[in-house]
Order: sequence, then structure tokens, then C-alpha cells
Amino acid sequence: MCPKNASYYRNRAATLMMLGRFREALGDDKCHLSLGNAMAACRSFQRALEMGHKNAQAQQEFKNANAVIEYEKIAETDFENRDFQKVVFCMDRALEYAPACHCFKILKAECLAMLGHYPEAQCVASDILRMDSTNAHALYVRGLCLDYEDCIEKAVQFFVQALRMAPDHEKACVTCRNAKALKAKKEDGNKAFKEGNYKLACELYTEALGIDPNNTKTNAKLYCHQGMETIQNAENADLLSLTSSVDTVHLLPSS
Repeated sequence: MCPKNASYYRNRAATLMMLGRFREALGDDKCHLSLGNAMAACRSFQRALEMGHKNAQAQQEFKNANAVIEYEKIAETDFENRDFQKVVFCMDRALEYAPACHCFKILKAECLAMLGHYPEAQCVASDILRMDSTNAHALYVRGLCLDYEDCIEKAVQFFVQALRMAPDHEKACVTCRNAKALKAKKEDGNKAFKEGNYKLACELYTEALGIDPNNTKTNAKLYCHQGMETIQNAENADLLSLTSSVDTVHLLPSS
């Protein structure tokens, strides 16, 4: 009825060990590890070793569980340091032992999105959503990819859906707010430009650029708009246009 609930495997494994059915218990503990609950699996394998220390399978699985725990710790530190490439590496290694862990897959997808690998990130998130359409973090990652590809309206829809599933999802809340603010500022800037109010347009584009530094595609367009505005505005046009052009080239991916 619920084959992906790791706690059920843990409880059944503990019961099987109490009954002396160690081989069957190890099978449940492996499922526990496969679903990503390495800490609980490690404790279960430890108990199995205490009851039969010569069990080579339990010894190997105990090492595997500890390896996953270590990869999780490294990934957490690397994520805080924004070393997303290393996080992807750690999650790939952890998924070798825990191939059914949605958390590892989604963390990898989020980091791929932060690295600009949007198609790959969306593919991972979509695979998760096909199995679990209520996964808030997968919905968030889908929205993040769309947001960074300058499809803001579609992105907001995914963020809102993620927040319906998990109202306390902080990343979805913040990114949704930023996406809406960025879209509004950009539209206000475009309106001011069309009305010939170039100074106001420049101010609005500058404010928009400060909303989400990670959104390089939208920001590149804003720099272009800002450069066009400064061409129309005689005051400091040459200097500001050059600065905007340099920043735009820096943001755009190399071919």
C-alpha cells in the first residue's frame, strides 16, 4: 500500500531481527537506504552486526550507509558555499546507494538549475513529479528553471502550486515574490521608456537588476534595455551604454 515509506521498512527490519530472520531484515534495511534514510539504515545495519558480526553483507551495507551520510554532509556544506557543481557530484555518488531517494534527486536538480543547466534540471524535476505530483520542491525547481529562462508567468504558476502543497516552503515564497517584483519593474521600465521618460526608465531597470542577481537571462535583457535608454538620454550616454554592454556580455553564456 505504501512501498516508499522508509519507516515501514525500518520497523519491519527491526521485527525480523528480533525473530532472528537476519537475511530478510537486511533486505528491508537496503530498501530503507535506497529511499535515502541513511542514518536509520546505518543504525539498523549496526544492530545486525551486533547480532552477527561476521555477516559480510551487513558490513558492506553499513559502509554504504555511512558513505551516503558523508556525502550528505559534504553536499550541505558545499550548498551553503554555493559550490553547486560539488553538490551535484555528491548527489550522484549518494544516488548510487540510494537510487530511489527523491530528496537527493531534487537537490541535484536545484543545483543544476543554479548552474544554468535548465533542461537537465527540468528533466529530473519532471521525473519526480510524474511519480509524485504533490512534491513541493520538485514544483519549485520547475518554476526556478522557467524563471531563469525568462518565462516568469509560467514560473509563478509553479511557485504558487508549490506553496499550495507546502505553505511554509521558504524558497518558493521568496522566489515567487522576486519573480513578480522583477516582472513588474521590467514592465514599468518599458512603459517609462515608451513614454520618453528615459531617466525614470533607467532608475526602474536599475532597481529591477537588484532583485535577483541569479536571473542572468532576464538581467541581460534589462542591461540591454538600460543601454538603449542611455543612448536616448544624452547625459552620460556613452559611458553608461558601455558599462551596460560590458555587463550584458558578462551575463550571457559563452557559445
